[in-house]
Amino acid sequence: MTTAAFLSLLQGAGVTLVLSGAGIALGVPLGLLLGLIRWGRVPVLSPIVMVYVSLLRSTPAVTLCLLIFFAIPTMGIDIGPWTASVLTLGLNTAAFNCEIWRSGLNNFSPDQLEAARSFGMTPALRFRRIIFPQLWRACLPGLVNEMTLLIKSSPAIAVVGVVEITRAATRIGAQTYDPLPPMLVATGIYIVLIVVFVGLQRLTERLYGQAGAAA
Repeated sequence: MTTAAFLSLLQGAGVTLVLSGAGIALGVPLGLLLGLIRWGRVPVLSPIVMVYVSLLRSTPAVTLCLLIFFAIPTMGIDIGPWTASVLTLGLNTAAFNCEIWRSGLNNFSPDQLEAARSFGMTPALRFRRIIFPQLWRACLPGLVNEMTLLIKSSPAIAVVGVVEITRAATRIGAQTYDPLPPMLVATGIYIVLIVVFVGLQRLTERLYGQAGAAA
């Protein structure tokens, strides 16, 4: 495989990282918000969130991407491939993140909340000082696992013309009539990305554990 082909794969990897990172930045906080709504059983909103989560979890990313890319412009809103890709990845992972956050919230000790209420803490203060510091640590493995799944499902965005790793490897294979080398390199790049994510998770857990022990 030529140097130009390898650089093309690296460029595709950069596109994957940028779009996946944007999708994660959108999906993680949105998933937390949705999880809080379901956990708190907010009237009207909670059933809507439940339907949203059920639909998004059962919709393939390719279908969702095509739906966003072609449906939103019919509403008079101009949307490009990159915006459609970020929305696809973000909305898709938010549905899964919602269930991860909600599971952590359901397992949270109610005794701590009762103690906080007895001290007169407001709901916002209870969440910021008591719930979230414990919640994110409990949910971190699940969230990182979902992030890795998001990266592996990112080839779905190629359907709207975005050249990420897999599409770049496919193009190179079509040009050279030898698809195996670029696909092997693309696989290696995916493995490196996943290993980095898992390594960052373990490092964060170790640092957090050391900080807790020191306190």
